Amino acid sequence: MSFELNPAKTTSSDIVIGIVGNVTGSSATCRINATALKQLQTSPEKVFRMAGLVGSQVKISLDDIWLIADIREVKRFVDEKGDWIVAEIDFLGEGDKLENGNLKNFRRAVSYYPRPGSNVYAVTQDDLRHAFAADDRFHIEIGTIHPTLDVRAPLCVDAMLGKHFAILGSTGTGKSTLLALMLHKIVERSPHGHIVVIDPHGEYATSFKDTGEIFNIETLKLPYWVMNFEEHCEVLIKNDGRDAEQEKDVLRTCLLLARSRNNLAQSVKNLSVDTPVPYSMNDLLSVISDQMGKLDNKSAATHYIRLKIKIEELTNDPRYSFMFDRTLFFETLENIISTLLRMPAKGKPISIIDLSRIPSELINVVVAVLSRLIFDFAIWSRAEEPKPILLICEEAQRYLPSDRVNTNAASRRILERIAKEGRKYGVSLGLVSQRPSDLSESALSQCGTMLAMRLNNDRDQAVLRSTMPEVGRSFVEAIQALRNRECIICGEGVTIPIRVRIDEIDAKYKPSSENPIFSELWNKSTEETEAINRTTHRWINQEF
Repeated sequence: MSFELNPAKTTSSDIVIGIVGNVTGSSATCRINATALKQLQTSPEKVFRMAGLVGSQVKISLDDIWLIADIREVKRFVDEKGDWIVAEIDFLGEGDKLENGNLKNFRRAVSYYPRPGSNVYAVTQDDLRHAFAADDRFHIEIGTIHPTLDVRAPLCVDAMLGKHFAILGSTGTGKSTLLALMLHKIVERSPHGHIVVIDPHGEYATSFKDTGEIFNIETLKLPYWVMNFEEHCEVLIKNDGRDAEQEKDVLRTCLLLARSRNNLAQSVKNLSVDTPVPYSMNDLLSVISDQMGKLDNKSAATHYIRLKIKIEELTNDPRYSFMFDRTLFFETLENIISTLLRMPAKGKPISIIDLSRIPSELINVVVAVLSRLIFDFAIWSRAEEPKPILLICEEAQRYLPSDRVNTNAASRRILERIAKEGRKYGVSLGLVSQRPSDLSESALSQCGTMLAMRLNNDRDQAVLRSTMPEVGRSFVEAIQALRNRECIICGEGVTIPIRVRIDEIDAKYKPSSENPIFSELWNKSTEETEAINRTTHRWINQEF
């Protein structure tokens, strides 16, 4: 077979560069002629110049179908017939082959596999454009597809949100910037959305000051009485073993009695410790004292006393006032839901929950309560017009840890439930993490779209490899070599796995997570004394 090419005509759709060898399931081996690749390197088209490289694509003709495959591995082979590149390829999908040889109507997966000896062709710019296109589906464009210069990377929003997604990458690779870019593009076209972002470091307040409502320790109101029994236990009971069980029994009895003292409870048919009926802290303390006074065995009073001490500690400490201030008794569930879930959005469809100054011992409970409120609202609103909600968890491994880290946190249990059942009720979950190996395996496996940035840790790469869809696993080999603002995307949100150079985001929308430029900041003199005075004043007064 001759592989003599005319570089001036390398815009054709039928440039033969090799032949198929062995075919096994979703992959195959092909022999690509090194001379043909060398000739393509003089083409004006970058996609041709990249032919034969790991991560590039080839196509194979099968009757009236074009098969598209990704090159996973290459090695050189020389025989009497010439110089060859032996390439391992993974099939990505197929498209119709038109009379003029062009590719149309690309779809994921393949109906038939090629025969050994079939021709292997170089893909064209148009082939990639059709293969990666989102067609008429609602989508946002977030970057440029590698190795092209101008083929845009579409992300199908409904498909991505319908089955959850994860953004994974080492520190400093651009995860926060990618998330900000995605959310800005989504709300630009969907201004009446309902998006809640759990922000542990206060990164997103500046990014969404125009389209988001910011809730921090001063503006967040999350009344203690919206907690269910499990969440009450996590906050109020710090013992283990038998003591913990006895204190839970005490709390269960007293909490139900406290809720029943509210006039609203009279109209509730099935009042329980989990029913979000407001109760006052004074009532709860009063009930505990009353129940303690009825004890025959006074040694059991220890459990009641511990609960009273903990409740008084929480209500008297101003750090906990966003959740345990006594005036929160007068808040309504309707107002809490409307405010936090942006219903109506009023031009700000995003809620940023800034946890950066929340006391560390309450953070997991706050995340658990917020997540459960979202899920419970979705369940009980099924009789109404659907109101899909997107919940984003930054640093997700903190609230959704793997089995080997923590299995008891209330936040993990509710987030895993959302991962498994949320899509049935219109709740989408977005996980952002720098350590996928510390993230719940169960939750990560439920994410239908993976956006993977550079990962340096072998354990993290292994977890990613095990959770990625089969067709995207060959891309994992490139994860370690990605630059900042590059990512591999595979799954429901894209037609086929793609490597993307993420767009620059407008400076005013960037999260405040950029690394400081030490060489610049340490090379100039500043008024440090006044800065220290202002900082310590804010620190002592706990206000910005």
